[in-house]
Amino acid sequence: MDRPSAVTRFFMGIVAWAEQLNFKYAKLGNPPVYDNATFPWAKDIEKAAPAIRAELDRILLRKDELPTFQDISTDVKTISSDKGWKTFFLLGFGVKSEQNIAACPDTWTAMQKIPGLTTVMFSIFEPGKHLPAHRGPYNGVLRLHLGMIVPEHKGDELAIRVKDQICHWEEGKVLIFDDAYEHEAWNHTDKTRVVLFVDFVKPLKFPARFVNWALMHMAIFTPFIKEGLDNHKEWEKKFYAQAEAWRNRPGTN
Repeated sequence: MDRPSAVTRFFMGIVAWAEQLNFKYAKLGNPPVYDNATFPWAKDIEKAAPAIRAELDRILLRKDELPTFQDISTDVKTISSDKGWKTFFLLGFGVKSEQNIAACPDTWTAMQKIPGLTTVMFSIFEPGKHLPAHRGPYNGVLRLHLGMIVPEHKGDELAIRVKDQICHWEEGKVLIFDDAYEHEAWNHTDKTRVVLFVDFVKPLKFPARFVNWALMHMAIFTPFIKEGLDNHKEWEKKFYAQAEAWRNRPGTN
């Protein structure tokens, strides 16, 4: 493998230092999985689940046209290279997908309850999908999953492991965890699993809060995030152009 450039090594060093600060100055501690009661707004997200599910059902009518995660973010190829993990982004690294938001207005309204929102997408695991053990690139955010479509299952055949805790999704229920811990997820059923996948800024005390804010705003200029945003824009153009072409076909109006 090519040796990282001096700039990349410098940035990686800053991130490692910031992670130590984030761990030390975390307002709510550093558990792998959080009690939902820690975040009072979690109840509001669960109340919105039926409206979010209705919007998801419309999106899934075109499921075959949705991108895999690695189609958008190529670095995901290190953990997923098949067609089993599909996505529909409303917000990625703080950048909105205006057309996707317009397709999911109730979802977007509900998301405004979450402070420090950075990423919102539907995460679709096809039958048999297994995401191997990995950790997130940076501990300055926490992750929320809202169960949308959770197939019937036996035992742990449909689950996510965070560090040493195995958790199970429930439709309409929130799961909040720290993806900086090693985690893996799997769907060993014969049906599709979907969650609303959200990242939000980890609650921190000063000075970690300021350093985290600065890094989150700098991250958008890194090559892999810029590439991901460009890839999503290209997919979005094709997706909505196809929808427009279909609407304009003779006999469809």
